[in-house]
Amino acid sequence: MNRFAITGTDTDVGKTVFAAGLAQALKAHYWKPVQAGLEGETDSQKVARLAPDATVVEEMYRLNTPCSPHAAADIDGTMICDTDLHLPTAEGPLVVEGAGGFFVPLHTDILYSEIMQRWDLPVIIVARTTLGTINHTLLTLEAVHAADLEVAATVFVGDAEPVAEKAIMDFGFADPHLGRLPFLDPLNAETLAAAFAEHINLSVLDD
Repeated sequence: MNRFAITGTDTDVGKTVFAAGLAQALKAHYWKPVQAGLEGETDSQKVARLAPDATVVEEMYRLNTPCSPHAAADIDGTMICDTDLHLPTAEGPLVVEGAGGFFVPLHTDILYSEIMQRWDLPVIIVARTTLGTINHTLLTLEAVHAADLEVAATVFVGDAEPVAEKAIMDFGFADPHLGRLPFLDPLNAETLAAAFAEHINLSVLDD
């Protein structure tokens, strides 16, 4: 199993950093089909910087405004066509990163969840460890299960919160637990690779 869709429980949970670490570890192709927000470093550019052994596939849509993709597309005077969002044809490991959470809208009548159903890839859920994570993560797990998608693993980003992590694993049928990636300062390719090797147990993805 080496092709995964990555979703988060919310925006800014550390999904891109985790995706970069995974893409580097697997020497995978990385693809973020829709980038909303072009000022500063984009997610694809961040992955290229943090995962030098990964191959970054060009985004299908690059939108100027950092907001929900459907709104960013409207501001740009375009519309995201869901039929464009087919998986890259590249062989080998693949890491596909969604935008924000599982139910982020791409335009007025389609959600990211529906695109992920079409892809039918095992889903890795990235959750924060701060207050509110139990509710947000359990809701995301329920939504992914309801979409008849496989939860490949749940991974956490942030400071250790073992009580919250255990509650999520117990109540959410969230196994396997992939590990917890701590905040990194500085964050670069070397520190991410070292933290990933120490804290993330990729062997559970083969079970």
